[in-house]
Amino acid sequence: MNIAVLGTGYVGLVAGVCFADAGHDVICVDSNENKIATLKAGQVPFYEPSLDDLYNLNSKRMQFTTSIPESIKTAQVIFIAVGTPEQADGSADMDPTFRVLGEICKAATEPKIVVLKSTVPIGTSRKVVAFCRENCAHEIDVVNNPEFLRQGAAIEDFLKPDRVVIGCASERAKSMMQELYEPFLNKAGNKPILFMDNTSAEMCKYAANSFLALKISFINELALLADKLGADIDSVRAGFTSDARINPAFFNPGIGYGGSCFPKDVRALMHTGKQFDLELKLLRAADDVNERQKTILPQRLVERMGSLKGKTIALWGLAFKARTDDVRRAPSLKIMEDLFLNGATVRAFDPVAAKNAVDASRVPFEVCESAIDAVAGADALLIITEWPEFRAVNWRTIKGKMKQPLVFDGRNLYDPAKMKAAGIEYYGIGRQVRQNVDTPTADL
Repeated sequence: MNIAVLGTGYVGLVAGVCFADAGHDVICVDSNENKIATLKAGQVPFYEPSLDDLYNLNSKRMQFTTSIPESIKTAQVIFIAVGTPEQADGSADMDPTFRVLGEICKAATEPKIVVLKSTVPIGTSRKVVAFCRENCAHEIDVVNNPEFLRQGAAIEDFLKPDRVVIGCASERAKSMMQELYEPFLNKAGNKPILFMDNTSAEMCKYAANSFLALKISFINELALLADKLGADIDSVRAGFTSDARINPAFFNPGIGYGGSCFPKDVRALMHTGKQFDLELKLLRAADDVNERQKTILPQRLVERMGSLKGKTIALWGLAFKARTDDVRRAPSLKIMEDLFLNGATVRAFDPVAAKNAVDASRVPFEVCESAIDAVAGADALLIITEWPEFRAVNWRTIKGKMKQPLVFDGRNLYDPAKMKAAGIEYYGIGRQVRQNVDTPTADL
């Protein structure tokens, strides 16, 4: 099958490479000439595990261009994967999508199937159908095919999906999408392809991300209460997720979610609710809890140390999660800003995200070449991202490098008892169990 993918960002490039791996001929389009030149040179412009290898393996079936008319000449299916950035009011900016649609409508010389792969506001497909009818001389079948890719595991998720959601109205589009995705579903063990109306497909994406955001905010709020009460959030989590009705995934206490999906999608769904005079109170609470969670480590550091003026604080991790270089809405950015405003100097290390963090940060910080370099002369260490290499470290060496062995673990990577035995003053999230408490400190 001939496939065009418009947009070579995270979603578009992963889709293009994986479709090529399935044997299809793929042409990828982007308005950024530098990005296209990078791809033509055999280089992937962002970090995603296994993407480089899969791209190099299938590059002969891929082309790259800045021309939309060129890309859709022979394309049977056209995927739109351009950005839908969040605007100030929480709504998505759909101008890039409709600009691309306008070019498709002008260039099409025969009926086409256009697939909205980017996350779009609920109800967008109706507007797209009306737009195409008004602006294109040929029939355009509009399909919604939301992505459910985890950054850091996107290749695996695309090649072996849990499910594929397709919103469409025509049998022609349904048949084409079934043919396109069936090999991936068979490889995943006959996982389902779910056909539905376009609006329901649009809502599926927001429902999934918003529910996961709710789970993260719920466990983070419980963790704060556990610290107040002297409970251990790990024990609490084990207790309630042992219930067969409760899936334990995403119940990991920490310093809040970030990235390009959860914050944007939660706020976009709230914005949609407002348009229909419906306040989505659970989502508002989840968003508020998440923003508060990003302030926890700096607050606790000030409580422990007093003034941070003149202090050096080391950060391990800058990406919003491990196995990605994405720092969009990363907790690290808010944490570094709070530290800077409190007079601290920040030294940070991340295996792949340092450059992006420098570009995104509103405050200065020193980039270090290694985790060991970051802690040299530091008054405290904050664990920000759960990179695997941070799990197994020589704490005797770390202790010798620091001015004082003080660690605030925003990802609960370490065993508190082992840290204490190593001579490290250690604080996690929801794990400040009081050892000798006869009565609570507040009336319950």
